[in-house]
Amino acid sequence: MERAFGFGFSGILLLIIGVLFISSVRIMREYERGVIFMLGRFWKVKGPGLVLLIPVIQQMVRTDLRTVVFDVPPQDVITRDNVSVKVNAVVYFRIVDPEKSVIQVVKFLDATSQLAQTTLRSVLGKHELDELLSERERLNLDIQKVLDTQTDAWGIKVSTVEIKHVDINETMIRAIARQAEAERERRAKIIHAEGELQASEKLLQAAQMLAQQPQAMQLRYLQTLTNIAGDKSSTIIFPVPMDIFTILANAKGGIAPESP
Repeated sequence: MERAFGFGFSGILLLIIGVLFISSVRIMREYERGVIFMLGRFWKVKGPGLVLLIPVIQQMVRTDLRTVVFDVPPQDVITRDNVSVKVNAVVYFRIVDPEKSVIQVVKFLDATSQLAQTTLRSVLGKHELDELLSERERLNLDIQKVLDTQTDAWGIKVSTVEIKHVDINETMIRAIARQAEAERERRAKIIHAEGELQASEKLLQAAQMLAQQPQAMQLRYLQTLTNIAGDKSSTIIFPVPMDIFTILANAKGGIAPESP
């Protein structure tokens, strides 16, 4: 009887020791770290690989070091020029200090999510709508820097922020279209005016060159007649040089023209 009792007690003791040993063994993956607490106080960070804990005395909190992709829900943003838009974004971040991510903040994922939403509204509210549509890369960097500075105390590194979509109401879309059309018309008028200016300068240069050589004016006159002869229009405009009127006036007055 005593032998049976002794064997049973030894078996129970061995079973308890085995359970305690199994409960003290932890296996950490390559991307995991364990924050160890001894009697409630921080002790050290362990992992990856095999980690042994003292049952009851030590506790461990697992952390994942892989990059977390978080989708920021659409936020109502009022830009600096008082335009209401809806903006959503995506944030990439990861834990770089497991100790801070466990001790300094409760539920780092929720905290980073709320911070990303408020930062998105505050940063974009300082810019106009045109900047929001055309300078997304610069705004992404601004938001990333602000988030990274604030989450550094939590042991979190924000690597990238990307603005995904900017939703504008139909009235503002039509206003932007009218503005773009007016801008194109303005550019067209400026280009046309610049063309007229360049053409007038070239005509002035041509007139100065023709005035230096009267023979060149005669050649230009003959070229004009050739162009008129090739035209099938019923109306023909016959240009008469002013020199002919001078010659006729001199002949009528009895003054013979000088021979060249």
